Amino acid sequence: MNRIFRFLVFFLLTLAPQTSVAEELFGLAMHGVPRYGPGDTHLDYANPDAPKGGEIRQAAIGTFDTLNPYSIKGTAAQGLNLVYDRLMQRVWDEPFTMYPLIAEKIDVPEDRSSLTVHINPEARFHDGTPVRADDVAFSFETLRDEGRPNMRRVYRLAETLEIPDEHTVKFTFGEGYDKETVMIFAMMPVLSKAWWEERAFDSAVLESPLANGPYRVKEVDPGRKIVYERVPDYWAKDLLPNVGHFNADRIVYEYYRDDAVAFEAFKTGDVDLRREWDAGKWASAYDFPAAKNGRIQIEEIAHGRPERVNAFIFNTRRPPFDDIRVRRALNLLLDFGWMNENLFHGKYKRVDSFFPNSGLAARGTPQGLERSILEEYRGQIDESVFGPAYENPETGTPSATRANMREADRLLVEAGWIVENGMRAKKGKPFRFELILGASEDEKSALAFRRSLEKMGIQADIRVLDSAQYLARLNEYNFDMTLYYWLSSLSPGTEQYLYWSCEAANQKARWNYPGICSPAIDAISKRIAFAESREELLASTHALDRLLMAGQYIIPLWYAGTDYIAYWKKIDRPEKTPLYGMVLETWWVESQQP
Repeated sequence: MNRIFRFLVFFLLTLAPQTSVAEELFGLAMHGVPRYGPGDTHLDYANPDAPKGGEIRQAAIGTFDTLNPYSIKGTAAQGLNLVYDRLMQRVWDEPFTMYPLIAEKIDVPEDRSSLTVHINPEARFHDGTPVRADDVAFSFETLRDEGRPNMRRVYRLAETLEIPDEHTVKFTFGEGYDKETVMIFAMMPVLSKAWWEERAFDSAVLESPLANGPYRVKEVDPGRKIVYERVPDYWAKDLLPNVGHFNADRIVYEYYRDDAVAFEAFKTGDVDLRREWDAGKWASAYDFPAAKNGRIQIEEIAHGRPERVNAFIFNTRRPPFDDIRVRRALNLLLDFGWMNENLFHGKYKRVDSFFPNSGLAARGTPQGLERSILEEYRGQIDESVFGPAYENPETGTPSATRANMREADRLLVEAGWIVENGMRAKKGKPFRFELILGASEDEKSALAFRRSLEKMGIQADIRVLDSAQYLARLNEYNFDMTLYYWLSSLSPGTEQYLYWSCEAANQKARWNYPGICSPAIDAISKRIAFAESREELLASTHALDRLLMAGQYIIPLWYAGTDYIAYWKKIDRPEKTPLYGMVLETWWVESQQP
């Protein structure tokens, strides 16, 4: 009944004259109406009767040297999101909606040019001191000036900050803000002004911070282990986004030098839960005794969020990849079917969109608003975007391989690349390029691709770099080709312009790795952030997807579409999985016996 009532209220409001007066809101949605209202007691994917208690141990790889997750200095420990509360809490069964946490309610005008936060009088730090407007203002100013780069960029969009009283803060946005800005501000973590004023924010900190979330730091063994304990009198435990969450008394992260050692720890019961990212290992390595006899639960949990766009990425700033015919030819030469069966046990699907595994991916032929958006640029864009959505070439059979090689040869010759003495060359210069990798596990895919290229007289020199070297070259766009990825949410926004615009192509470390520069892509990626409705967002995203795939900027690789998870039977989880996939904060310990 609550949802029916909210729909009727929303319908009536849409009939009323539109104004720019700020409206007091319970939930805040990027588009449309929030799913939940004040009468709802818990989220649909949480179990309000989940038992409290026990311990969940997880593995982390590498090391850490700070307990400050918001500074660029140092490597932060895993799990620190459990320690800090935000103004509002995002939920995972809606594309982009948030609900009250430290902000008991908010005021947002129709044009989203400001955000007024009314602080919950019950909000407390772990020492019992109340959260006040000064803490919110301090958090904003500190993160704007010394926080992570993405925080600095967005928080600088606030033109003014007002504090009418100790429970109210108002942010007014200046030039450059968009519809998403208010959402990002509402997700701001709140720091203790009294605690942080006495410490350097831009340095590594291993002292347990005074925070306000459902857990506090209990124990720290620098670089090796961190233990969080549940706060029994946590001030927000009965609020909508928290009911049925944060059930374990202790969350432990044990650090291991590499994933192979972490996997052995899981097999022996020293780690309780493991997310598997390697489809090959998932298919072949989970045959040890505890997995066979049922003491460990093995699950593939489907989800609806966009997957990573894993791909071999061309740097179109450099020849020969500035020629779309060459890029098309190399795409034809990747035998994904063979790779999937022989390297990944047939577990993967091939990326066919820049928003794979989601409703954001373009499908069929463009219709309605999507077509209207594309029509604005007819004559400037590839005509193929007005036809069926992109499909990958058929692979995995001898006949498909031969057909793809013939077409690739035709394209290469048309582009001037002919075979001379067994090598593909143009004007006497051999077709040779460097493929850089940032992870050794990517080498098997790169080697399979190289073997296919060699059959066409093309030489790929593969280099596996350490993480620092790799990121430096990636950020400088100093590569011919690389294996990397992008990741989008179900509510794409400003980041799309940062990924694909001409501006980003000419600025270092801005994620436009291929060097894409197209006026149509610029305009449509910018339009996404200002979409007035979910319908417009989807139409704009579908149009952008068609243009990106038509540009042949990548050789698409793989995605799973499911989460691979294994856990000892002492752990249990809710029956319902939300849109974004499993939410570990809603899981619980059923018994203490592994």
